[in-house]
Amino acid sequence: MKKSDFLYFVGIDVSKHTFDVAIINGETIKSFLFDNSIKGVKAFLKLLKNQRMPLNETLICMEHTGIYGNLLITKLLETEAVFCVEMSLRITRSLGIQRGKNDKIDAIRIAQYAVKNCNEMEMYKPIPEILEKIKILIKAREQLVNFKADLNKYPNEVNHFAPELGKLAEKQIRKTNKCLDDEIKRIEADLQAFILADEKLNTTVGLVTSVTGIGIMTALYLIIFTNFFTRYQEAKQLACYCGVVPFEHTSGSSVQKRSRVHHMANKTMKRHLHMCALSAVRYDPELKIYYKRKADEGKNKMLILNNVRNKLILRVCAVIKRQKPYQKSVA
Repeated sequence: MKKSDFLYFVGIDVSKHTFDVAIINGETIKSFLFDNSIKGVKAFLKLLKNQRMPLNETLICMEHTGIYGNLLITKLLETEAVFCVEMSLRITRSLGIQRGKNDKIDAIRIAQYAVKNCNEMEMYKPIPEILEKIKILIKAREQLVNFKADLNKYPNEVNHFAPELGKLAEKQIRKTNKCLDDEIKRIEADLQAFILADEKLNTTVGLVTSVTGIGIMTALYLIIFTNFFTRYQEAKQLACYCGVVPFEHTSGSSVQKRSRVHHMANKTMKRHLHMCALSAVRYDPELKIYYKRKADEGKNKMLILNNVRNKLILRVCAVIKRQKPYQKSVA
């Protein structure tokens, strides 16, 4: 929709217990505060109705705050409101230098961002329910894996310097480790059941994991973050999002630094792709030869692995586009 289609702009700053609302109508700015509850969301929609603000003429913009915004997003989808969910950093940087901060001011700034950028903003598209469920299970599994790693740090350190004491420490957490392993396996079984129960998800996971080095967890992360690979137009955009595309860093004749990846990336995807790259250079004949050739040329090994990460993303995008499994080249 074009800017001229909207008469009202609403900025919403969501926190755990409340959400602040700023409404811009021409030169007029009004601020309101609601509880972040079903009752509060209904009161907000009633306010828009009382202010005689038709939903098709109102652009609503809110920051991405994880689960804190779920109640509001669900209700806005039900009412077919026009809204977008933007990352906070993009909003902050687009408004230039700002001084002072509170929730009321933040809501006003979000509304101003909507006025300024509505022609370029992408309207919110919900991800399928199956991916919401997968996301919950993956998050639970991730927490268990991290907890297990933290739990085993101390015994591993003690074992290095005092083996007898290390064995004692390991004995104390052995049962806990077994319980954690059993829970992780249970969650993975539930994930597998969800995948097999959904034809589209099962097909997509099969295509992605056909690329040597890409495992099921990495495939699921890619599917969730891209909403079945619909949130990008070119493979390079996805690679950039995953933080594996190097950018030039030069200026005139005085600044001539080497190209490097940008720090603004999905760190979860970058971490998973790194492990995938390590596996790929070991089991994929083509990438194994590529890695050895570049290493023999004296290239930095992390640079080579980053190139492999990039190649893996390009391969994944290719199999999704063609809807055919990846065919491994014979060395």
